[in-house]
This record gives sequence, structure tokens and C-alpha cells, in this order.
Amino acid sequence: MVDIREVPESDIDRALELAYLVFHDRPEKEARERHHDMLLHCTRIGAYDGDALVGFMAAHDFRLSVPGADLPCPGLTFVSVSPTHRRRGVLTSLMGEMLRRAGEAGSPIAALWASEAAIYGRFGYGSATQGVTIEIDSTRPLALRIEADRRPLRLVDTSDPEGAVAVIGPYHEAARATRAGRPTRGEWRWTEEWLTEQDEEDEELSPPRIIVLGEPGEPVAGYVLYRTKPEDDSGPTRTPGRVQVYELEADTPAVAAALWECLASLDLTGRVCAWGRPADDPLLHFAADRDQVRVTAAFPALWLRLVDVGAALTGRSWAAPVELVLELTDARLPANTGRFRLKAGPHGAAYEPADGQAPDLSLDVRELAACYLGGTRAVELVAAGLVAEHAPGAAAALDAGLRTALLAHTADEF
Repeated sequence: MVDIREVPESDIDRALELAYLVFHDRPEKEARERHHDMLLHCTRIGAYDGDALVGFMAAHDFRLSVPGADLPCPGLTFVSVSPTHRRRGVLTSLMGEMLRRAGEAGSPIAALWASEAAIYGRFGYGSATQGVTIEIDSTRPLALRIEADRRPLRLVDTSDPEGAVAVIGPYHEAARATRAGRPTRGEWRWTEEWLTEQDEEDEELSPPRIIVLGEPGEPVAGYVLYRTKPEDDSGPTRTPGRVQVYELEADTPAVAAALWECLASLDLTGRVCAWGRPADDPLLHFAADRDQVRVTAAFPALWLRLVDVGAALTGRSWAAPVELVLELTDARLPANTGRFRLKAGPHGAAYEPADGQAPDLSLDVRELAACYLGGTRAVELVAAGLVAEHAPGAAAALDAGLRTALLAHTADEF
């Protein structure tokens, strides 16, 4: 029997050692110090077997953009169980305690990035956003179907991270409202995660670079955050220099076109790689040659959990009127289980018990979480046999209400 309790600051290094053991990691001193500093800012829960720390889970204190709102949302990270204590309910106990705390704190949702997709569905998490990896062959000029914005481009000095954040931070915060699924990014995450001198996963990459578009003295119209890697001709085949894009935000397609065009024209590089782009990235439409601009991977990104279904559904905006009786199951949080009438539309939403009423849709909280940000369609889950539709058109009606102009998306991995 393990004891689930708060992990004190004095045990942070023990928690990190457990995580490094579980994830087969050996970070350098600088990365370890950054992880330690990060956990100082997190809620920390541990599973103790006597004096031994055998399980650990931390949570960032985030807010997440949802359609029409910003909701408190703990972001789970460093989820670890010792190999000596697997399959003994340690993760279940840690997750139960974290969800209990989230509910008590008034957080209607929780989120994480899954190291293994098979794990978190059984705890009620659904894959709520998708990401794609895009590669551009930049050995030739980027061919575009639209005219790029010709206002000036300028470099931002990233040797002063706080100064760089002052330039692009407000733009990023405003952009969060345009797409659901984006967590807040405080000064610590900007300076210690996004603008660190060295990339933790690839030490050969350059320090971060930022290019912004817009007339000097006027508001930023868009920016790109990237690093570069020189060509490698030491092996039997030459590997061209690479531009690694971390984030690109733009007011208009023309601004985005100017930024992509600039990246593809950087000297001594032959490839632009962008991990974690939205599946509806405008580049995929305004690129003139899709052999030059290719999607090389697609993957589930942010996983979402509805902690308080009623608060989550009434806390977001709705694109179209919908009135349905939902029969919901939730094995971990029984208060979410039952039949409920959802009545929602552009002017608000209500969610009330509907005991004894015939359901229009029957589904698990995991499926509702996947649909919540509009990134997964209920009609597809009906077709997959994961949602039961009792009233014809009910799934399509739910989808119409949940629809967003842009697909939910984030590249903020935590």
C-alpha cells in the first residue's frame, strides 16, 4: 500500500531521478537545473512506499484557450512510476488525487501530452488536438500562389530573452484566443523553455532566432521562432543545412507567406522543418508546389480531460443551437455519469440532469473530451462505434455546436 501525498521541495531531485529512470533520460546539468526550477512552480504529488518515492506527477498551473473563453486547466507532466511498482495501482492513485485537486480548485478541464497513447484513455483523456510535421525543400525558392506581405522583416535580439518576450509575448497571448487548445505561457516558460540558448534535444542547433514582420514602431504583424543546423558533409552523403521552426504566428496569409518565404531563403540551408503545425495550416493551401511542401507526419497532440463536464460545456461558446440528452459514463469521476440535457447556442449554454429521458447520444467522457475543442467530430466517433447515436442527426448537431473557425491546436509541449 503506497501513500499519496505532496512532494516537498526537498524531494524534487528524487522525483527527477525517478522520471529520468522511467524515461531512460540522462540530461546535462543545465537541463536538470531547469527541470528542478520548473517543478518549483508546479503542484507535485508523489506515491511513497515507506520512505521510497515510487511514483510522481506534477501539474503546471495553466489556463487553456477554449472556444470563446479561457479556463483554468492543470497541465500534467513528469508522470512516472518506478519499474518496481508497475501494475499496482500507483498511477491510478496519483491520477485520482490530481483530478480531485483539480475539481476542488475549480478547474473544469485538465490536459497532458501522452508519452504512450494507450495509457491515458482509461483515465478519461481524449486526443483533442492534432499536429502535423511539415517539410519544405528550400534548395529552390519557395513557390507561392499568393503575394507575400512586403513590409519590413527584422531580427529580434534573443540574447536578451526578456526583451524578446516583450516584443512577441503580447502577440502570442492575443493569438491564443484565435485557436482553442493553447495553454498560457508565462515569463518562465518563455525564457527557460522557448528561448534557452541550447535546444535540449539537439545540441547542434543554433541559439533561438526570431524574425518579426511589420513597420518599425508599429504593432507586430507576425513572427517566427526558429533555430538552424549547419550542413553535415562528414559522412558518405551530404546532409544540407536545416531550419527548424518552433512557432510561426501571422495576422494574415500574406504575412505567413512572407515569413515562410524568408525561412526558405536562408543561406547554406536546404530544408525547413516545422514540427507541430496545425492540420489546417494555410501554408498547405497557398504553397504552389505540394511536392516542395510536404506533410511528413501527423499525430495526436494535446490530450484533454473533462473534470467537471457541466462547467466545461457551459464555459465555452457554441457556434450553433443544439439541444440534446447525453448519456455519459465516467469510470473515474462518478459525478459526471448520468443523463443530462445540454441546451446551448450562441447566447450561452445550460447543462442539467435529465433522469428518465431518452438519450440522443450515449458516450464516454473520453469521447466527449476529444470533441470538446472541435478538433474531433462526433459523427466520426459514431462511425467508429465509440459513440451510440439514438436520434438521427444528434451527432451532427453536436458537431455543429462545437465547430470552430480554426482547428484546435498547440505546439506547447509540456
